[in-house]
Amino acid sequence: MFKKRAFTLVEVILVVVIVGILAAIVIPRITYTRTEAQKGACGSNVAALNSQIELYHVQVGTWPTDLDALVTDDYIDALPVCPFATAYVYSTGNHRVAKHTH
Repeated sequence: MFKKRAFTLVEVILVVVIVGILAAIVIPRITYTRTEAQKGACGSNVAALNSQIELYHVQVGTWPTDLDALVTDDYIDALPVCPFATAYVYSTGNHRVAKHTH
């Protein structure tokens, strides 16, 4: 007659162990890649802000007093937000937004 076929407990445990090992390898790599992408986005935001500060200076003839002046005078639509939720700080001494260290 017909023979019933099923997975044994050993086979199920073996599959769970293999999936656990793969997860242990992949998850830290995904976390690292995400952090590096956020650092890159933050660096791009800083570079874009500094570029718009320079453009403001060239076109207006004075340096902006703060980052809100870039939004008010339509040099950027809105201030970018750091992916790590830290504020961008504009220095009136050197007229730059400092790079973040994350």
